Amino acid sequence: MAVATKKKTTTKRVTKKKGFTKETYLQWYEIMLRVRRFEERALMAYSQQKIRGFCHVYIGQEAITAGMVSALTPEDKVVTAYRQHGIALSRGLTSRACMAELYGKATGCVEGKGGSMHFFSKELNYFGGNGIVGAQIPIGTGIGFAEKYRGTKNIAVTMFGDGAARQGALYESFNMAMAWNLPVLYICENNGYAMGTSVQRTSNVTEIHQVGDAFNMPNEAVDGMSPESVHEALQRAADHIRAGKGPYFLEIKTYRYRGHSVSDPAKYRTKEELESYKQLDPLVVTEEKIINDKIATQDEIDAIKAKIKEEIEDAAEFAENSPLPDPSELYTHNYVQEDYPFIRD
Repeated sequence: MAVATKKKTTTKRVTKKKGFTKETYLQWYEIMLRVRRFEERALMAYSQQKIRGFCHVYIGQEAITAGMVSALTPEDKVVTAYRQHGIALSRGLTSRACMAELYGKATGCVEGKGGSMHFFSKELNYFGGNGIVGAQIPIGTGIGFAEKYRGTKNIAVTMFGDGAARQGALYESFNMAMAWNLPVLYICENNGYAMGTSVQRTSNVTEIHQVGDAFNMPNEAVDGMSPESVHEALQRAADHIRAGKGPYFLEIKTYRYRGHSVSDPAKYRTKEELESYKQLDPLVVTEEKIINDKIATQDEIDAIKAKIKEEIEDAAEFAENSPLPDPSELYTHNYVQEDYPFIRD
């Protein structure tokens, strides 16, 4: 199976006590800009009918991907839901492989068979991209069990949205993870709406992280519009888990600037609400901080912008020119039990 590879880089783990380095801020900015420009290009291609089917973009939630990269290790496992292009890119899947997958091309990260919701890379410890709401929660719990069984210090990062927090599988998984002391970091990306339904209309418990209290699972709410806050919370949680103290639950409060999917006009929220959150845009705020605090120069920011622009243009061209999967590949990478009694020629 075609798999994207990542250039080897070293990620400096930093703490609030030591402060965040220039390298960390520029790393965060580059990750967020890559995700933003990738998603914008994907929306353009969708409007041109070059990308079809379901497509859920990550615009507005990029600070989460940035904080994850600096707080976690490449050996940690990550599984998430269907709004996942940004997470996949931050874990090391290339823009080329991800864009080609959106186009349904053979050069995509799963050879054009997964589409927008089902990226995957065993080599990069990225387990998707899952289309069924909440299905990844028990999967991530199982991955955590595997890591404990193997005796590693790796964490199973299990991500889901505020809508999936209402699924019964979450409660079963939380109970099992606490009973067995599994190394799972549960992350709810709470962007306020399950499709078009607000958290306030679906639950009496609107502070979703408090669900962890029922299981004595450590939990906290996190500002998801700030890469600094995301990094610090993830590092606290990761240190807790790696010390053998069991699971941790973070509710990362974020906001998506686009609809639930490309077909959603998002009429369930006001223009004033959207504009108020755009004032917190993590990409804009981080760039302003870098310049205003003289962390880096405008020339360095411009160089990152030029690099990302070229990368995304290259990814789109690569996807355009890549071949479609050969029809003979239809049945490869599918599980088949040859002696199953109802298999017919």
